[in-house]
Amino acid sequence: MNENAFWQLIEACTPSVPDAEGDELAAALTVHLANGPMPDVVGFAEQLSWALYQLDRREYGDGLSGDQFLYTRAAVVAAGREEYESVLLDPQRFKPYADGLIWAEALLYVPDDAYRQLTGDDWDRGTRYSYESYSNTAGWTPSDAGRLPRSPSR
Repeated sequence: MNENAFWQLIEACTPSVPDAEGDELAAALTVHLANGPMPDVVGFAEQLSWALYQLDRREYGDGLSGDQFLYTRAAVVAAGREEYESVLLDPQRFKPYADGLIWAEALLYVPDDAYRQLTGDDWDRGTRYSYESYSNTAGWTPSDAGRLPRSPSR
């Protein structure tokens, strides 16, 4: 799954009614991915971790707890590509997500849940980029702030 397919899937599964916690989006994504093929589950996991990794920077997370920062970054991803890219360009757009405690924790479990539904097994696999808070060391180094690595699909 490339970056465009990832964002198209997010858009296609976004509920028409606001979903403050991201639960409905996560459920719809899981259903879609659980219908296979397996490479879509793996690709979704890679793109999700990449998107979260890009937001793992000091200008977004300074002063936030690890969990608050992770779940808030997930909410930015759940808001869709246009909002996500706007936040990347203007860190001030992240502030309402963090201040309003808008979270989308359920988005993080989509690949695992889809894999479990497809195979009946737990997924014991990592991704190229860690989405855990503060794992993007370049994003937390003052001299490298704002410099991002290339997308895995580019």
